[in-house]
Amino acid sequence: MSVRPDEPTSEDRTVGVGAGGEPSAVQVFQLTVVGPAPGPTHRSSLRTCSIGSHKSNDLVLSDATVSRFHCELVVEAHGVRVRDLGSRNGTRVDGTRVTDAWIAPGSHLRLGHVTLRFDPTLKPGRVEVSEAKRFGGLVGASVRMRAAFALLERAAASDVTVLLEAETGTGKGAAAEALHQLGPRREHPFVVVDCGAVAPTLLESELFGHEKGAFTGADARRIGAFEDADKGTIFLDEIGELPVALQPKLLRAIDKREIRRLGQNQYRPVDVRVIAATNRDLRASVNDDTFRADLYYRLAVIHVCLPPLRERLEDIPLIVSELLDGLGAPAGPRARLAAPEFLASLERSAWPGNVRELRNHLERCLVLADPPAFGVTDTGAMSGDGLTVDTRVVLSEARRRATETFERRYLMALLAEHGGKVASAARAAGVARVHLYRLLTKHGLRP
Repeated sequence: MSVRPDEPTSEDRTVGVGAGGEPSAVQVFQLTVVGPAPGPTHRSSLRTCSIGSHKSNDLVLSDATVSRFHCELVVEAHGVRVRDLGSRNGTRVDGTRVTDAWIAPGSHLRLGHVTLRFDPTLKPGRVEVSEAKRFGGLVGASVRMRAAFALLERAAASDVTVLLEAETGTGKGAAAEALHQLGPRREHPFVVVDCGAVAPTLLESELFGHEKGAFTGADARRIGAFEDADKGTIFLDEIGELPVALQPKLLRAIDKREIRRLGQNQYRPVDVRVIAATNRDLRASVNDDTFRADLYYRLAVIHVCLPPLRERLEDIPLIVSELLDGLGAPAGPRARLAAPEFLASLERSAWPGNVRELRNHLERCLVLADPPAFGVTDTGAMSGDGLTVDTRVVLSEARRRATETFERRYLMALLAEHGGKVASAARAAGVARVHLYRLLTKHGLRP
C-alpha cells in the first residue's frame, strides 16, 4: 500500500476565490495511516477531502481493498462528517460501519484493510467566500452558498469544464446558464441536453447528429447539440444517466473537441465549452462501474457542489423575496408571505425538493387562503405512512434525506414537549445532553 505524496498540498489548492472575497475559517485536520503498517500523514484544509484509490482523490490509497472513490470527509460548522461513497468494502468509524456519520478527534477510519487516524489540528484554515449574494439566478448569503459563488465566479471567467453536483431543485440549471452568461462565450449559443429525458437509442444522435440514412427513420441529415453549440456552451444535464456505451464517445468529444455524426466516417472539430450536472454522486457510480472513471475525471476539472436548502435555511428570507419577485406577487399577499412568523415556519421544514419545492409552495400560498401542509411535494410519491418517496434518488441518498427529515421533526416535537429545556429533552430521548446539542446545531434549531 502506498500514499500519494502531498504535492501540491491541500493548503496550496484554491477552494474558491471570488473577486474581493472574504476568507472564512475552516477546520484543518490530518489523516495518518496506522495500519496495516504505519504510514505518512495527509493534512487537509479543504472543506472536503476525498479518499480512494483513484488518482483524482485528495488522499490516494493504492491498497486493493480501497474503492476508487471510497469516502470523503466534509467539514461543517459544528464538526466533520465522513460519507461513504458507495464503496465496495464499506467505511467504518471506530469499528462501526457508516454511510454518513460525525467523526470525533482521535477516531479511526477503516477503509478495506487500511486504517487511518483522524486528528483535527489547532491551526485554522481559510476558505474564500464571495462578497456577492447572487450568482445569476441563484441567491444566498450563507457561507456555504457564498463559497460556491466564489468558485462559480472563477469558473465563469474561463473556458474550463465544470461539473455541478447537487440534489434536484437546487438550481443546477440556473448555475449553468449563469456560467455561460457571465463567461467569454456569452454572445454564442447555450445548448441544453437532458441526458435523462432522451431515449438511450436516440441520445447519440441528439449529441452528435446523424447523416441521412444512418439508421431506420433517418430521412434527413440532423445537426447534433455539439455542432449547434459551436463557439458557445453545451450543458449536459443529468449526466449520470448517460449510457455506459456512449461514455467513451463523449470522452473523446471533450478531450479532442471533435465529433463524428452517425453514418459518417470523418471527425469534425467543434469549439464548445462543456458544463455537466447531476443529482447523483458520480464517484459512487464510478465504484459500481456505471460511470467511467476517466470521464468523471475529465468532467470534474472544477467540481461545484450546491448545498441543499435544508443546509442553508438562513437563506430562506432572501430566496422567498427573489421567488415572490419572479411570481409577480401582489403587495397584500407578498406582505403576508414575507412576515417573520411565516418565514420562521418555512425554516422549520426540511424541503426535500429544495428551492423548487419552496417555489411551488409559495405559488400555492398565493392562490389559496391558507398555506398547504408542509411535506407534500410535487415530485415524490406519497407512501401509505405519509413518507414522501422520490424514486429518482438513489437509495443511500433517499435514506439519508429521510433520516434527516425524521431527526428534525423529532427534535422540534421533543423541544416543544419539554418547553425548550435541553436537559429534560435529552433525558426523555435517552441521549446525552451534548449529543442533543450537536443534533440541534446540525438542524439549525435553538432551544
